[in-house]
Amino acid sequence: MKNADSKRQKKHLPPTAKPDAEDGRRDFLKLGAAALLSPLLLRSSRSSAANAPVFPPSPPTTPWLSTLPNQITPLQAVATLTPSPTVVANTAGGEAGRAPHQRYAELAGVLGAPLLYELKAKERPDWVFHPAYPPQRIWGYEGNTPGAVTPGPVIYARYGKPVIVRFRNQLPQNHVGFGTPEISTHLHNAHTGSESDGFPGDYYSANKAGPTLASPGAFKDHFYPNIYAGYDQLQNHIGDSREGLGTLFYHDHTLDFTAPNLVRGLFGFYLLFDDVDSGNERDPSPSALRLPSFPYDYQLDFSDRRFDANGILFYDQVNPEGVLGDKVVVNGLIEPVLKVAARKYRLRFLNTGPSRFYAIYLMTAGGVMQRFTFIANDGNLLPAPLLNQTSFQMGVAERMDIVVDFSKYPIGTVFYLVNKMRQEDTREGKDIKDPGTRVLKIIVDRVPPEQDLSQVPAVLRPLPPITAAEIAAAPVRRWVFARNSGIWTINGQIVNVRAPRALIPQGRAEIWELVNPEDGWTHPIHIHFEEGQIIGKIVNGVSVPVPAQQRGRKDVYVIEEFTTLRVFLRFRDFKGKYVMHCHNLIHEDHAMMLRWDIV
Repeated sequence: MKNADSKRQKKHLPPTAKPDAEDGRRDFLKLGAAALLSPLLLRSSRSSAANAPVFPPSPPTTPWLSTLPNQITPLQAVATLTPSPTVVANTAGGEAGRAPHQRYAELAGVLGAPLLYELKAKERPDWVFHPAYPPQRIWGYEGNTPGAVTPGPVIYARYGKPVIVRFRNQLPQNHVGFGTPEISTHLHNAHTGSESDGFPGDYYSANKAGPTLASPGAFKDHFYPNIYAGYDQLQNHIGDSREGLGTLFYHDHTLDFTAPNLVRGLFGFYLLFDDVDSGNERDPSPSALRLPSFPYDYQLDFSDRRFDANGILFYDQVNPEGVLGDKVVVNGLIEPVLKVAARKYRLRFLNTGPSRFYAIYLMTAGGVMQRFTFIANDGNLLPAPLLNQTSFQMGVAERMDIVVDFSKYPIGTVFYLVNKMRQEDTREGKDIKDPGTRVLKIIVDRVPPEQDLSQVPAVLRPLPPITAAEIAAAPVRRWVFARNSGIWTINGQIVNVRAPRALIPQGRAEIWELVNPEDGWTHPIHIHFEEGQIIGKIVNGVSVPVPAQQRGRKDVYVIEEFTTLRVFLRFRDFKGKYVMHCHNLIHEDHAMMLRWDIV
């Protein structure tokens, strides 16, 4: 079987596209029947997408047969890890050959010893997406209790309190089907050293190592200092609270195999709290927002999936058009029910992909739109809440936080989360169209046992200021995301994880222009490590306003057809290798990614 790099280099490679420098890094696929069922694949007749596969629909399902838990309990820290974590990779003890943890002694000396967590990437043989489908194998993360789950356990973290997460790779090395049993776990969008970023070339298993690791290993320790971006600027032991993040998520980022490994289930939430967004609606501190908190702070992952005629999860990782899921899996279940108390909830939405875009509405059973308060985009609280919202849109990897007050409704009221984004292929959403697809049923089923003291204040988190002088002085980099002779490229090139395309001096601010010069697809572009602010949007050569829901700090920038986004970024506190890529995971795995380094 040909390896991934040789296959990529030979398939429609344009003259300007440069292949990854690594040859023969591992077998491209260990394909089983699920990935090679040629009767499943019927070629599209569209001339604009001659290679786009069309698949039979997933078997039908009866909705609302499965129920989500009333609350999501966070992962608990462990007292010790064996072997103990070390600043330099403990390769003798089985750790993969990462670079040393940056600034560990300094940050732990100021902030204290890190909390310790352990997550194990494992296969589970009996996951049930829906009662109509058989128990089947998934990949997920195991935490404090036996058995891998997808999404993985939620980690609650706090600014000013460092964390070490040990990611153990216990996936079956002789697996059958799509995906690859190496992992590289990215905490999206943590402000951390590059050795803990989950760089795509840092994938590992006990007997394999990526091109940017020194050696394989059974585990890898990630050091998350949980400091605000701008730590060095303020020297106040924690950084600039205006840079605070809230809703993050961890997911596999293995080079060429991010999509199939996520489709198998390798992702989970990581929430960050501080004195502003404290996670305690009863917090007496005047600086605390007192937003709805545990157990009324609820995370909802949306993933598009497709199943074969037998109800088994299916994915084609070979074709650069990928697979558009026709089932929306919410927190690992198809068409589940969430029962809520009659009070305010903070709902945190995540689009894990791999390719579907969403336009989410909260609707009554009779189809009447309900209003909510929009508070955060990409895990970043807006400066002020947006009141009386009726919908929001999510590209892949975008996160949206809303607050819904269910106390306004009688016990027994039924709602639905409805996706009205019509999408026919993996490239982009087509339009907004009624009536849409119901993906989650919500029932107000009880009176809360305690008084609801939560609130949504008029001021949330101010934006870090950007001065006109900073914008004028910032160098501009222009990145064009396009299809080049059948290959997804950035500035005409495909990914090379060994060679940076940009060297950025630590501490510098830059403007990155993200350009989509074509029609037919939309790219949700993710820039690792730093949040940015959109300072300009140009469509067909004309400047247009940035939508209100996008006027905060972001790490995923959805560039639609004939659109340029101008993004202001600062590069601070750590050094090393990071990436920018399209988070439509099909495009990412088929080379629409580049490495950039802070030096």
